[in-house]
Amino acid sequence: MHTYMLILHETPAEYASMSPAQLQDIIQSHQRWAADLAERGLLAGGEKLVDEGGRHLRVKGAEVVASDGPYAEAHDVVGGYYLIKAADDLEAERVARECPHLFGSGWVEVRKIDVLD
Repeated sequence: MHTYMLILHETPAEYASMSPAQLQDIIQSHQRWAADLAERGLLAGGEKLVDEGGRHLRVKGAEVVASDGPYAEAHDVVGGYYLIKAADDLEAERVARECPHLFGSGWVEVRKIDVLD
C-alpha cells in the first residue's frame, strides 16, 4: 500500500454566503466520509486548515521574505487535506472521487507520497 495526499483546493469566498446549517452539513459530510475511510482501513490522516493566516516564504535576492497569506479573497487556496492508503494511483483516484469536497465548488489534487529512506 502507498500513501497519497488528497489536497483540497477551494475558493474561500464561496463559504462566506453559506448559512451555519450549510457549513455544518459540509463538516458532517467530511466526518462521515473520514469515518468510512477509517473503517475501510484507508485513512492515514488529514486536517482542515484555518481559513486565514499562515505565511508565505519566498527568496528575493539574497533574502528570505515572509508575507501574510492566504487571503479570503484568494481565488484558490488549500483548505485541508486527507492522507489515504491505496494500492496504486487508480485506487487513490477512485477513493478521491468519493470525497465530499468535490460536490461543492472545490477540487481535489491527488499526490502520491514519495517515501525517502
